Amino acid sequence: MSELLVGILVGGRGTRLGGVAKGLLKAPDSEKTLLERLLDQLHLALPRAPVVLVGDASAYASLGVPAVIDEPRGVGPLGGVIGLLRAAEHRGARWALSLTCDLPRIDHALLTRLASEAPHASALVTVQAGVRNPLVARYAVAEALTAARTALENGSRSVQAVLDRLTGEIATLPLSSAEEARLADWDVPEDLN
Repeated sequence: MSELLVGILVGGRGTRLGGVAKGLLKAPDSEKTLLERLLDQLHLALPRAPVVLVGDASAYASLGVPAVIDEPRGVGPLGGVIGLLRAAEHRGARWALSLTCDLPRIDHALLTRLASEAPHASALVTVQAGVRNPLVARYAVAEALTAARTALENGSRSVQAVLDRLTGEIATLPLSSAEEARLADWDVPEDLN
């Protein structure tokens, strides 16, 4: 049993990129896809941590990575986070590390920090351009699952609402400007340049 389960959110429709499965885009200066590159970096950072794909992972079946579904489906990223947290709970993991599949520059050093710093916190989040990013974050499974279910029951589909409902400390991962740049994701065609 691992203390940490890593979940890579792959369920987005990529509509702003023409409906492409974002994790299959080629990583910069590489022949690997974004998802293959991310898996490599995770292996360097957390060689013993199990990894699952979260959401509709059919486009990634050839990679052989286990997948879990959104719970419930059709509510956007919140369903993915709940699916990850439920999978972590089922495995007896204390922590769940949420990542998106469209992180072309994240590296193993940053992943190691995200997995290990502020072990007392209910959540450790990244902040980019002054905004908390709850999709690139580490959660204490039991607390976050309660908060996520409460958010959903109260009609929210926002993952920020999970953070708002956590009763413990929400720590922020300190980032240099270079580290913050490594967390930039790909959402629109201009990002690919």
